[in-house]
Amino acid sequence: MEFVPITTEDKQAMLRKIGVGSMEKLLECVPKSVPRADLKMPAGLSEPELIRLAEELAARNVTTKSHVSFLGAGSYEHFISSVVRYIFSRGEFLTAYTPYQPEASQGTLQAMYEFQSLLCDLTGMDAANASLYEGGSALAEACILALRETERTKLVVARGVHPEHRQTLKTYLQQIGTEIVELEARDGVSDSKKAAAQIDSKTAAVVVQIPNAFGCIEPVRELEKLAHQNGALFIVAVNPISLGVLQSPGSYGADIVVGEGQSLGTDLLYGGPYLGLFACREKFIRKIPGRIVGMTRDAHGRRGFVLTLQTREQHIRRAKATSNICTNEAMMALAAAVYLGSLGKEGFRDVAVQNLRKAHHCFDRVTKIPGIRPLFQAPFFNEFAVSLPVDPEEVNRRLMKAGFLGGFPLKRWDPQLADGYLIAVTEARSKEQIDRFAAALQEAIK
Repeated sequence: MEFVPITTEDKQAMLRKIGVGSMEKLLECVPKSVPRADLKMPAGLSEPELIRLAEELAARNVTTKSHVSFLGAGSYEHFISSVVRYIFSRGEFLTAYTPYQPEASQGTLQAMYEFQSLLCDLTGMDAANASLYEGGSALAEACILALRETERTKLVVARGVHPEHRQTLKTYLQQIGTEIVELEARDGVSDSKKAAAQIDSKTAAVVVQIPNAFGCIEPVRELEKLAHQNGALFIVAVNPISLGVLQSPGSYGADIVVGEGQSLGTDLLYGGPYLGLFACREKFIRKIPGRIVGMTRDAHGRRGFVLTLQTREQHIRRAKATSNICTNEAMMALAAAVYLGSLGKEGFRDVAVQNLRKAHHCFDRVTKIPGIRPLFQAPFFNEFAVSLPVDPEEVNRRLMKAGFLGGFPLKRWDPQLADGYLIAVTEARSKEQIDRFAAALQEAIK
């Protein structure tokens, strides 16, 4: 049994050495109120027994395989072609690490380069990095870039930016004296008229999300104008799927575009690993966090790929690093590149159109149910908020019994939205599923 790190004899020898008779005696100093693991471990299992136990435990989970999901709020169920998993599961990608030696990492480097190029096409930006951890930290990194670039100390952030991403931003900035002002909202989107009084010469950046956390389309052109009139950068967080039908942020003046890339070929994974998107204008390229892959030519004129910029603490002096990001989500970025490449421009637009149309069909069905009314009147993409006459948490318990994962109770974000209910619809939902959901929701609120 050499592979067992600590035997019973080892434990007894250590206890004798420190003069304690048992593990229970050792832990007597720990207050009884502190939870502790049961020290009486069950006997070991054979491999078949362990597999059977794992399967039984997994069967207790409620997932998008067992239930029809209308839950979004930042993570979405999309159809992912089998080609995506096939390619990123290949050994050369699964086992690859940071490509410090380009001569041995051309495949990985080219995959990152293609991801960057596709992201620039989507966002209308000049440059993109090879990915960040997830959407929240990408937003925080964009704001840090803006603070450094403008040498100002104030950020104006729309309330429609995902609450968890706003919390991540506060965590990043809590020690550097940054003032974070929330843009006032009206009817689910930023009030551009009141924003004029909140955005001033002290503002480093105006931050907005489109579609926002409630699924609504923000007045981005008005906000961009106010930002640039005051010398601030304009940062836009996006749901990348929406860019199949909405104009690219670059077309309306965004300086930095960030987002959560989970929708681009990544499964719902209980919070991660996900994918942080980051793209910007060329003038900020040396202040981008993480790393950028570039294309070059070798001594024989052959095309090759290299890490062009590596402005992170592992490669330069810590004081000059733009970020302390140590690696990136290269595997998820590869999945995104394969996802986009397999769809093509027309396929990607078709996915976005399906999201839009199916969400509006669901909205029409749901808002015709007596007692349910729209929470906002603003245009939306694939997610919308309604007001329920019954506690949303109770509604979800009833829907789960009917085979549905219901919407997101908005009181978890804002206690003032106690009856708010956020419903997400993607191309993964069929008309028949939407109609059944509406019928089940009508029963659940009785």
